[in-house]
Amino acid sequence: MAEIEKELNEEPIVEETSEEVIEPNEANPWEEKYNAERDAHLRVAAEFDNFRKRTIKEKEASYGNGKTDAVAKMLPIYDNLERALNQPTEDAAYKKGVEMTMNELLKIFTGLGVEVFGAPGDEFDPNLHNAVMHIDDETLGENVIAQVFQKGFKIGEKVVRFAMVQVAN
Repeated sequence: MAEIEKELNEEPIVEETSEEVIEPNEANPWEEKYNAERDAHLRVAAEFDNFRKRTIKEKEASYGNGKTDAVAKMLPIYDNLERALNQPTEDAAYKKGVEMTMNELLKIFTGLGVEVFGAPGDEFDPNLHNAVMHIDDETLGENVIAQVFQKGFKIGEKVVRFAMVQVAN
């Protein structure tokens, strides 16, 4: 019995567990890893969204640039047809053929949203016109186009070719 009493008087044996007690001030390593992974995921998602938006803009811009390039390459045809129409000819069939070709080209330009500008009597605008000559003429007002050497073309607000003009006064 003495042995039993001895055991009862002794302090109980407490087994230590392998679980760590985390104090509120210490950071949880799992939470830190979760936050880092979450931040990385959000950054990748934001980068992808920016990439998607940028490629949409580039696609729209490339279509506009391609259209502008195509129109610019067709402008010498327009100029030659205009010169042919201004030449006097006795051949009615020839003149009719050139007129039909010019009308088709103008239909194509209209379908592409091309605007032709630069006519005598318009006001000179340095953003649209290229003044290659100056003339003093009392019958015309200040900064008025007296003569057009080459018409200008634009698509929307983008100028494809500036009009080459002579400006009065």
